[in-house]
Amino acid sequence: MSRYCDRVTIDEALARLAPLPDRLPPSPPELMPVPAATGAWPPLRADEPSARSAAVLVLLVPDDTRRARVVLIERPAYEGHHSGEVSFPGGKAEPGDADLVATALREAAEEIGLDATQAGVEVLGTLDPVWVAVSGFRITPIVAVARRRPHLTPDPGEVVRIVEAPVRLFLPGAPIVVVERTIRDWPLRYGVFPVDGLEVWGATARILGQLGALLGRS
Repeated sequence: MSRYCDRVTIDEALARLAPLPDRLPPSPPELMPVPAATGAWPPLRADEPSARSAAVLVLLVPDDTRRARVVLIERPAYEGHHSGEVSFPGGKAEPGDADLVATALREAAEEIGLDATQAGVEVLGTLDPVWVAVSGFRITPIVAVARRRPHLTPDPGEVVRIVEAPVRLFLPGAPIVVVERTIRDWPLRYGVFPVDGLEVWGATARILGQLGALLGRS
């Protein structure tokens, strides 16, 4: 597989990801939001003791031509930290969840109607956890591949639309646009992945960047 190409099939993606390596490649550093003035935060810890556990499902699915796509969702506008953002299906761990894999699958069933059995979903492992300081969550990305195209339906209370993004958009060499913007009174600089008229940034972009680095390995 080339580092940046127009066609990555679901079978090629599965071959690249199974099994996940013990040492994961880093996400592109420009995807990390930083203060526009200084260009760096104090050191952040993904194992912050006060962080609450959450999980997201990084689900690769085949399109009608077997090309690999990643399932993303656009959140509705609301009063909160992640209003209107693009994210993965997922959320906080609940007491009834057996583990974080169960959290991610449960949230995907609730938010996008994923039937893991129908789609032949195979969980491959986890990417590096991401600590989101603004909301206090330690997010564990659960990587999974659907062997069959799933039938997905957005929960209108939580999802504006479902976006199935080609994985080529996140491979090494794919475009990253660096912007400066004031968000909640914070002047920030960060990289975004342009996807279907949306700007994917923050924790979601960093997870996608690490996924792309894995898929682009030679």
